[in-house]
Amino acid sequence: QVRLVASGGDSVQAGGSLRLSCAASGFPSRNYCMGWFRQSPGNSREGVAGIATDGSTTYVDSVKGRFTISQDNAKNTLYLQMNSLKPEDTGMYYCAAERGERCSRNLLDKRAFGYWGQGTQVTVSS
Repeated sequence: QVRLVASGGDSVQAGGSLRLSCAASGFPSRNYCMGWFRQSPGNSREGVAGIATDGSTTYVDSVKGRFTISQDNAKNTLYLQMNSLKPEDTGMYYCAAERGERCSRNLLDKRAFGYWGQGTQVTVSS
């Protein structure tokens, strides 16, 4: 059974950093593409960063140069290092996964993922 558990969310001031983690179980993460999404009240869920099975990464323009997605296959854990945080980064952050053979080219599209974690809240104050 695929399970994703996100953690690491917190309240920080603008300019601060956080590292989110997503512990995966029930499947080998190296065979899955994975991603991070966020959602704030009144807005749709937005793709933030994705990592393909070959390790290639993609980011939404608003976080390029500030966020880094990475994967530790030995620990079956996905990470999102977030630096220079801004108030507009505030939201509930979700990790997602999909089996490699079913991965879309667009890893920022929420429709590309069939497995989701429960979310972890990030709040950035000015």
